[in-house]
Amino acid sequence: MLLSLSLVVGLTTGAAADVADPLTADLDRILGDSRLAASAVGLVVRDAETGDLLYSRSGRTRFQPASTAKLVTSAVALEGLGPEHRWTTDLATTAPVQGAELMGDLYLRGTGDPTTLAADYDDLAAQLAATGVRTVRGALVADDSWFDSVPLGTGWAWDDEPYYYSAQTSALTIAPDTDYDSGSVIVQVSPGVAGGPARVRVDPPVDLDIRSTATTASGGSISVQRAHGSNVVHVSGSIAPGAGPQATYISVDDPTALVAGLFRKSLAAKGITVAGGTAFRATPQSARVLATHRSMTLRELLVPFLKLSNNMHAEALIKSLGRKYHGEGSWPAGVRALESLLPNLGADPLTMNMFDGSGVSRMDVLSPDLFVGLLRAARAKPWFQSWYDALPIAGMSDRWVGGTLRNRMAGTAAAGNLRAKTGSMTGISALSGYVTNADGRKLVFSLMLNNFVSSVPRDIEDAVAVRLASDRAGQAQPGLQARAVPGKSADPRLDLECSWTKSC
Repeated sequence: MLLSLSLVVGLTTGAAADVADPLTADLDRILGDSRLAASAVGLVVRDAETGDLLYSRSGRTRFQPASTAKLVTSAVALEGLGPEHRWTTDLATTAPVQGAELMGDLYLRGTGDPTTLAADYDDLAAQLAATGVRTVRGALVADDSWFDSVPLGTGWAWDDEPYYYSAQTSALTIAPDTDYDSGSVIVQVSPGVAGGPARVRVDPPVDLDIRSTATTASGGSISVQRAHGSNVVHVSGSIAPGAGPQATYISVDDPTALVAGLFRKSLAAKGITVAGGTAFRATPQSARVLATHRSMTLRELLVPFLKLSNNMHAEALIKSLGRKYHGEGSWPAGVRALESLLPNLGADPLTMNMFDGSGVSRMDVLSPDLFVGLLRAARAKPWFQSWYDALPIAGMSDRWVGGTLRNRMAGTAAAGNLRAKTGSMTGISALSGYVTNADGRKLVFSLMLNNFVSSVPRDIEDAVAVRLASDRAGQAQPGLQARAVPGKSADPRLDLECSWTKSC
């Protein structure tokens, strides 16, 4: 990796110590890094309690926020859906049951739960089996109509579509593990007999078209690629004999159809035969519920959502807001709901544009002032503590505590102190949240960097954050020098959130 994320700690110069406001001088110096020349730079720092402005640069300017947009989405969802909101996945029918036979169609109806696992579909099948049903005379009908049929957000890049962090949003979906990356699967490649083909397994076991030329041999690497717009997965390369399995997360095309196929297997494993085919349509309003799975609460979802910067959770929340407030589970309806709720959170919707909930869209623009206003207003909300606790914490190595900040700012005044949402894509980096300075003063801040052409300058963000954490009023404090090897990323994926590449 070309960019060093190390921080160099040194004493402030005599000139810096002589100025009336050493904090302003230090922040100006840090943000004067040559990598930000001709880039867009915004930073606002306020006292969290009084609102006093401590620093402002381009506070009203709109920037692409990347994943810091999730601060807005999560706060609005807590305000609009409530922290105890749950999604349900139901089995329903309009047909009578005669003995062990359900005499018509069986509906599998989703409402957007992004946390549903294969085990949860197995449990639904077990609930049905417990009623005594052994044969479904009609079809298995998969109902994802709670959301619209648009799978990808406006302004999303077509070439990101196979990656799991750019998965399709569906009201009936599945996650492969307890990171809850809905709409994706894990392709596991393991060595076979030396010189022979490698073994390939998909988890959960949905029906993908796996085309593998991968072999068991030393000195190579494995590539897993899903063909654009299809469920054809090409596996190539080699894996060494005796090596452990290599896992690659990929998104899938049409999660609803894959869930339907997987649920048929769950039913069969519980001794239930479906005589008809598979159909896709809405469940009649007159249908009665036979079995239900309820998700975790939104309060609980905040941890994987914000710690790991999960895009699909954000999109499920946006569409759920649209469904609740406008009867339409779509991005436009969800954004309208979001905008109507923003004034309750100290933010003016007329100063921003959002087209999705995750910040993946390159059309999203928000300002540091908006983030700082929201961060201050959220402190008065009854759900604030759960939201605050779910933010990544600098320098805390536990993945479920430090999240996307777990490998940053360790051993500094920010470690265990700063709680903030990260955001990172090519040419975009941002950090917004809370920190307490050396005087015990609680601060809110929003730092937004756009249009740089170097590798992501996270060391600059860290230097700003540590300077805020170490600030003591009226005194020159140890300054921080951001230092990085100039140059662009050899791999653009290094510019992404570390959780998206499973590196934190």
